[in-house]
Amino acid sequence: MSLSMRVKDLAAVAFATLALTVTGPALFGTAVATADPADLYNSAQSHFMNGQDAAGLDDLRRLLDESPDDAQALALQAIWSDYTGDVITREVALHRLDAVDPGTAGGTRNMLGAVASAVATVPMPLPALVGEHTGIVVLGYGLLPDGSMREELVDRLEAAWLQSIAAPWAPIVVTGGNPQNGVAEAAAMAGWLIGHGIPAERVLVEDRAGSTVQNALFSTELLRGAGAGAAVLVTSPNHIRRAVADFITAGVHVVGAMTSTDQWAAQLMPPARSAQRGMYIDASRVMMLPPGR
Repeated sequence: MSLSMRVKDLAAVAFATLALTVTGPALFGTAVATADPADLYNSAQSHFMNGQDAAGLDDLRRLLDESPDDAQALALQAIWSDYTGDVITREVALHRLDAVDPGTAGGTRNMLGAVASAVATVPMPLPALVGEHTGIVVLGYGLLPDGSMREELVDRLEAAWLQSIAAPWAPIVVTGGNPQNGVAEAAAMAGWLIGHGIPAERVLVEDRAGSTVQNALFSTELLRGAGAGAAVLVTSPNHIRRAVADFITAGVHVVGAMTSTDQWAAQLMPPARSAQRGMYIDASRVMMLPPGR
């Protein structure tokens, strides 16, 4: 081999070594670019919102390859593996989460149990028989532009009135913000109950919530302040299971699920898996898993 060819070979080796040092194997098309964990998390959450579960779980797998101790990603992996029926991946994620963040692991198990309990809940138009230290929570519904109540909200209040007669010692939380014409849902609800003979001191007004998630989080604070660790939830038949999932996730022992009679029979059967997606999403929000980073 001539000296000039040897110099050329040595130069080529030196260049390749330098290229690998500076750019890694990607220069030669053999490496996969490293994705940002926040981008993968956001992409996963977007996929779950849009019903693209396989894509969302793939995002989480890639995220956990990069950041194996990401507690929020492990919790989401357990939650959506449960939704898709992948018990093995769910249990592996929970086992890893036990080591990384036991508190989040416990919260995730509680959330999955809450959803299972909610799915099994049977809407009941009759009052529940409850003991002491139990409250009644009435969930709001959007008011008309003039601040008056829609018929569906009046139906909920009539059901709550019946429950309050069956449990005259129970504090009653009315929950809902979303003011119209200066009137919040909870204020209108309190006025109706008091106007129908419920003592004002029994009615606790929670007027900040703008969603079922916030109904659960904010009402739980009022219930605990009133010494109630358990609750009967009162809402519409097509809303009761989502409410049950959220309140159990928030730490409330739900002992009754009373509803109005409107469309009651149509909601007796447990919801199909596809109809449970909103329950999983809502309950994950209650346990403070952010929708994005």
